[in-house]
Amino acid sequence: MERNGASAPARRLPMPGKATVLAMGKAFPSQLIPQECLVEGYFRDTKCQDMAIKEKLERLCKTTTVKTRYTVMSKEVLEKYPELATEGSPTIRQRLEIANPAVVEMAMGASLACIQEWGRPVGDITHIVYVSSSEIRLPGGDLYLASQLGLRSDVGRIMLYFLGCYGGVTGLRVAKDIAENNPGSRVLLTTSETTILGYRPPNEARPYDLVGAALFGDGAAAVIVGADPVPGKERPFMELNYAVQQFLPGTQTVIDGRLSEEGINFKLGRDLPAKIEDNIEEFCRKLMEKAGTVLEFNDLFWAVHPGGPAILNRLESTLKLRSGKLECSRRALMDYGNVSSNTIFYVMEYMREELKRKKQGGDEEEEEEEEWGLALAFGPGITFEGILIRSL
Repeated sequence: MERNGASAPARRLPMPGKATVLAMGKAFPSQLIPQECLVEGYFRDTKCQDMAIKEKLERLCKTTTVKTRYTVMSKEVLEKYPELATEGSPTIRQRLEIANPAVVEMAMGASLACIQEWGRPVGDITHIVYVSSSEIRLPGGDLYLASQLGLRSDVGRIMLYFLGCYGGVTGLRVAKDIAENNPGSRVLLTTSETTILGYRPPNEARPYDLVGAALFGDGAAAVIVGADPVPGKERPFMELNYAVQQFLPGTQTVIDGRLSEEGINFKLGRDLPAKIEDNIEEFCRKLMEKAGTVLEFNDLFWAVHPGGPAILNRLESTLKLRSGKLECSRRALMDYGNVSSNTIFYVMEYMREELKRKKQGGDEEEEEEEEWGLALAFGPGITFEGILIRSL
């Protein structure tokens, strides 16, 4: 690669038949909350006066590293549904009245942005993969989204519900399989999440609720996946080379979510970062072997779901990654919070920008652009999802 503007580097070509990411899009609700304003607003809205809990939440808000988040929850929502801020109220019906349309609206916004970047007609979309842990109904949001987008009535639809934080990478794996086994297909993958189902007043008996209040946000993302891109019409930027899913036996209760009349309740084991730390190196090496060349961890770019700063810190330390290797994950966490299945795409968008900047090579001090990378996410199970990615 020549630097300082001597010449533009040639783009890598995707391998024939391998799935590629052709476009990306994202969308958010209108309510943006700076982290420094969250605690006062949350305690005002829930009429909680427990100062010990308030001080604990203030500490958590600082340690999460989150700066801003988007939420469906707003003053208008609470005025219409004041029972959401009342302890013990059976409110699942009200929560779904808010969440179901909100999730599709965000998915619609992300999909339209993605399709616009892609540049081809919506009628060319052959499959849709719809990921969410935030709505419950039949038919699901996949049908509502397909109808609102004006997709063909014979579009192949797949719905992935309640996978949690690894759902985005699962969606990529499923979209990859569809694209590679159906020549000419174009898969719209969309993820959309809201915290409405878990919103409730703070209670010292539910300490994980405070973690959720300090960490999680709302939003949607979309990508279009297809193999053998059409020259001159499509601009692939990442190849989905190889995918692996793995669960850790005996860890089903480490991340535990239960739906009740009051919404969804989560419990998170304190040993989650340690479980990931103990198993991540072997999992990553399994993916790296498929690159067909000898790679070390610092030879890769990293798109890691930022479940929280502790997980990123443990992964960085265990794999002895250089400072900055997880910068895209840390930026996504800072700008959006943990948005469950969506977050990996916010990380990938930052990674796309970083790889493009390295490819253009304006700074002699900057590292060379990496060809290979890993997309990783972790969630209930404990489940690991990973994809070996090639930058194009």
